[in-house]
Amino acid sequence: MTRADRLGFAGLTAGALGLGCFLAVALLGPSVMEPVLPGSAGQPPYSLAVHPSAHLVLALTAAGVGLSALGLGACLYASRRGWWIRPRILLIAGAVAAVAFMFMPPIGSADHLNYAAYGRMAVTGNDPYATAARDLPADPVVGVVQDWRNAPTLYGPIATAQQTLASLIGGDSARLTVFVMSVTEVLAFLAVGLLLSHAARGDRDRRLRAALLWSANPLILYAVVGGAHNDVLALAFAVAGLVVFALPDPPWSSRQDARTLGRCAAAGILIGAGAAVKLNVAIVGAGPGWILLREWWEARRATGAARPAVRPGARAAVVRLLSLPGAALAVTGLAYLMAGPHAFDQLDRASKSVALATPWHLFAGTNGGLLLTLPRSAVQDAAILLTAVLAALLLRAAPRPRVRDVRVAADPAGEDALRISAVLAIAWLFAAPYALPWYDGLGWATLALVPWSRLDGLLLARTSLLALAYLPARDPRLAGLPRSLDWLITDVRSRVTPCLLTALLIALVVVALRARRVPAPVRSPRAPAEPRP
Repeated sequence: MTRADRLGFAGLTAGALGLGCFLAVALLGPSVMEPVLPGSAGQPPYSLAVHPSAHLVLALTAAGVGLSALGLGACLYASRRGWWIRPRILLIAGAVAAVAFMFMPPIGSADHLNYAAYGRMAVTGNDPYATAARDLPADPVVGVVQDWRNAPTLYGPIATAQQTLASLIGGDSARLTVFVMSVTEVLAFLAVGLLLSHAARGDRDRRLRAALLWSANPLILYAVVGGAHNDVLALAFAVAGLVVFALPDPPWSSRQDARTLGRCAAAGILIGAGAAVKLNVAIVGAGPGWILLREWWEARRATGAARPAVRPGARAAVVRLLSLPGAALAVTGLAYLMAGPHAFDQLDRASKSVALATPWHLFAGTNGGLLLTLPRSAVQDAAILLTAVLAALLLRAAPRPRVRDVRVAADPAGEDALRISAVLAIAWLFAAPYALPWYDGLGWATLALVPWSRLDGLLLARTSLLALAYLPARDPRLAGLPRSLDWLITDVRSRVTPCLLTALLIALVVVALRARRVPAPVRSPRAPAEPRP
């Protein structure tokens, strides 16, 4: 066994121990990390009623984050030096862990109580986009909401539809309603894992990378699946759209030189559906959109100066170019139109929010910035500008696969679309004024579609810091956090983390500036041939 092999299996062990810590927190029952779920004791999800102390569950969660980060980092490092394990094993292990989380109450935040309340509002004839939990205090589901009692939903219409379905099944039981939502979210998580594995077919190293970054990523399992967040629904649609657009045509296809109109429209429909869950995932459509714009420009130049718009090649390219954003806008617009006139009311408020644990807290926040206080509008504009700058720099840092890779030889434009989408997702995550650990699912899902790069380690550091900063991601008084632990919010979340994430942002810029435009290796050194399944 080589040194890389030992490191890889040590990383898997550390990641498994980290997952064990998270699962133990969920199993112990209601605590500062796990809000009470009213409902019949015989209904899922299930847990003990140990009533563990805040110190115990926070220590377990922090240990889980540390072990998970070390384990995943070791696996990524070892993989680039020849270590390999069957990706199918990791897919199965991740599925088992996800199902285990599904049968236990969500941990880390109380967002699932809000989701259940919004579904209940829709079922009882109230508009969740115009009704807050405080308006229905006597309802058995809406009344259990803890955080965000004064805020109507800001989630998209498809998310509301999922919550409504869960409420129809769960009735007046918040416990059963949350479980139904967890089932759909675990199915979405598994679907993303299968899509990523399918996208990496034919490349054993990319398949392993996809499994490590998503299916067997303990930080994602904790933050997204363990917290029962609806972000994973949006990601399932968005990743499906990218895969439909970017995968090469099958060998028997008669058209392998350009994407068909149907594929472009299907990709737009899927990405639009993702945006109708959470609008932020629409950013992944920029990669396919840029490729179609480039193909149109090349077709236009090829037709010559005389009436290029009427030439068949340019005309077909224009139709493909318009089909993707047109389909996406049609799906998202129709969903929001059906949701009613108040569907966008909360989005403007949310766009002006500045989280405590972001670099922007240095310049803005509820009580002002740590260094100086800027208007929220200035922060919004600066964040957009920073996203654009980071995206331009990171395009230089994200490596291209070598042309001898069969996947690239089949469809280099598809690989470029995935690379651009991943870069934009990472740029947005690092530049956004509002961040929570589960938001990073967008970064992990898109990075899993592209080759190895230093962005993996930077995103690992960011997700780990955010996971530690939000222990727990709840109102400390409503969660029952002892006063003796207030320093977790006042110091770690509000002061230490913004500084550390600022340093990480600077490191991201340095990595991008120092990167050389070289292709990524096709396979890890010393990697043996993949055995037959």
